[in-house]
Amino acid sequence: MKLLLLAAVAVMPEQIDLFRAGVDGYHTYRIPSVLVSSKGVVLAFAEGRKTGRGDAGDIDVVLKRSTDGGKTWLPQQVVWDDGPNTCGNPCAVVDRQTGTIWLLLTHNLGSDTEAQIASGKSKGSRTVWVTRSDDEGATWARPREITHDVKLPNWSWYATGPGIGIQTTKGRLVIPCDNKVAGSGLLQSHVIYSDDHGATWKLGGVVGPDCNESQIVELQDGSLLLNIRSYRKGNRRLVALSRDGGLSFETPREDAALIDPICQASVIALPGKPGEYLFANPASTRREKLTIRWSGDNCRTWTASRVIHSGPSAYSCLAVLPDGTVGCLYERGEKSPYEFIAWARLPVEWVRQGD
Repeated sequence: MKLLLLAAVAVMPEQIDLFRAGVDGYHTYRIPSVLVSSKGVVLAFAEGRKTGRGDAGDIDVVLKRSTDGGKTWLPQQVVWDDGPNTCGNPCAVVDRQTGTIWLLLTHNLGSDTEAQIASGKSKGSRTVWVTRSDDEGATWARPREITHDVKLPNWSWYATGPGIGIQTTKGRLVIPCDNKVAGSGLLQSHVIYSDDHGATWKLGGVVGPDCNESQIVELQDGSLLLNIRSYRKGNRRLVALSRDGGLSFETPREDAALIDPICQASVIALPGKPGEYLFANPASTRREKLTIRWSGDNCRTWTASRVIHSGPSAYSCLAVLPDGTVGCLYERGEKSPYEFIAWARLPVEWVRQGD
């Protein structure tokens, strides 16, 4: 019995609070994104919100890096700071052929709220940007704007990710995004893509209505599955399939197994394990119970799950680490989901053997 208990303890997730509200000059940290570089460096991005918890105002994109698989972390660095303005919605992807890390971002005046931008009453607009790193995230290029390439004229609000993008087996870089149609209240998801290793970006398929933040995976047959935050009744995630590399998507449907409190979520493929995927979200009608689920049949069913934080929790991002364990960067707290962005390392087998 003692040996069994020790074995159970050994596979429990290792967790730390990587970003803490009020530390390093920021009131609150939100919007996690985590990526493993081609050389195994782990990059954990977040929004550093200077003066408050809200989505508008003085917001920077910050980063912590780990060179030992997420066991220890280097000091925090700032990727993008535009004074009092809002720099955010980090969505990272690595190009396997070049090793370049691309980070897609959005920007607006710090004085403009989402409601003002969506209603056309803002002073400025919501713009789309990209930066790159060729040294495992140690330094970053000056962000360049790609708004006119990926945003339609009648879209008001726009968000990249948040979370991560993917590179398909054919080499296409795909970033999940969302938008609002000006004057209509229409909420939609969409993707943008690059076929030239990030040099240029184009608008892909659009999915709607009544949905926004999404994440994307490539299935075993080469099709792409978009997993989407839904505002429809029923508190379930939406999923939409693309059979042309993200240029168009089929009509979205509810995934009855994936209860959701209208929140961002994360989904990833497990490398070297065909048909196996992990999904993370607050598995509740409230932002609580951050849960990781396992699928062995290309996301058709989710047959195992584990709760990694039973209390308040919200956005998350998953990554497979160099040693094959899984990392989960997620928002959590005791009284509020936004007290910390936590980092958990856990064995895939621990999830697969869950309830």
